[in-house]
Amino acid sequence: MIRIAQPLIGEPERAAVMAVLDSGQLAAGPVTKRLEEQFAAEVSHTRHAVAVANGTAALHLALLAHDIGRDDDVITTPFTFQATANMILAVGARPIFVDVGLDGNIDTYAAEMAITANVKAILPVHLYGRLCDMDELVTISQRYGFFIIEDAAQAHGATVLGRHAGGFGTGCFSFYATKNMTSGEGGMITTDNDALAARLRRLRHHGQNETYSSVELGFNYRMTDVTAAIALAQLDRLEEFTKKRRENAAYLSANLKGVLLPPKPLEPDAMVWHQYTIRVQDRDELRTFLREREIESSVYYPTLLPDQPLYKQRRLGNGDFPNARKLAAEVLSLPVHPALSQDDLERIVEAVNEWAESRETETSAAGRS
Repeated sequence: MIRIAQPLIGEPERAAVMAVLDSGQLAAGPVTKRLEEQFAAEVSHTRHAVAVANGTAALHLALLAHDIGRDDDVITTPFTFQATANMILAVGARPIFVDVGLDGNIDTYAAEMAITANVKAILPVHLYGRLCDMDELVTISQRYGFFIIEDAAQAHGATVLGRHAGGFGTGCFSFYATKNMTSGEGGMITTDNDALAARLRRLRHHGQNETYSSVELGFNYRMTDVTAAIALAQLDRLEEFTKKRRENAAYLSANLKGVLLPPKPLEPDAMVWHQYTIRVQDRDELRTFLREREIESSVYYPTLLPDQPLYKQRRLGNGDFPNARKLAAEVLSLPVHPALSQDDLERIVEAVNEWAESRETETSAAGRS
């Protein structure tokens, strides 16, 4: 079976974990600090990176650290995993959903049109590893005076005009098992703001400014050194992983037929291909066809957030969202991860093209009858 995602865990990760186990320092310690320093220097190019338990914790703490809460609005996308908007609710704020472009990223014009006096932040998602139009979003945020919190969970290492995902505002990354670099679980918050970084470190550790002295309500969102060890080993291979993802995506784009290919990024480095997502009207039929040939595919995401029960119950997200609805009905992600062999890529292309040709033949036959 060709998997939709397959983490590459090898001897470097195993050796790093064993070194931590042998050290006896299992909780947050020197390995976590080293990961933070290396991530800030090599991925986000920010002054600070704050390691946390997972990507959802990163979003939660980023919102809290910006004092976003009751009576505040946060503009975000309806076309993403629910953790993004769930954390807006978790701090007592209200998500304001706006439509996306056909690349899946937030529509900057729609975002600006949604601004009210209650908007305190915008939370864009770099969907599938593609950077949003951050220049425009930064301009809008400066014009109206609100924060940018980037959901960069899928965009490790993406850059545009020399600026990196997680470096346009406050960045939130995930190291979940399927991400471009993984530690099983884990997350990171990035910022250039010294005071914000200090508060994030306090919030992840029960609001303590020193042991047994909580100055505000915080949480146990710390990362362990065991987790950090895996992440550090993966970070050392991130450039290699990204290069292979881009090569795999280029092969798919050059050879697939009969489906709508992913839009090209504005710059090659602005896309790190967390997912290779095509669009096709008969999606379920193609998924079945691929599964029968032992090729996994997946839909990210089939249901808009405003259509999920939690948001319906709270009467959040009234709107048409035509582009987001179109994407939710048509997107299908194919394997693009760095563990794919050339034979795997050829099998994927052969299967998709065979299906597309059979559909074209059926359509032509129906037209002649």
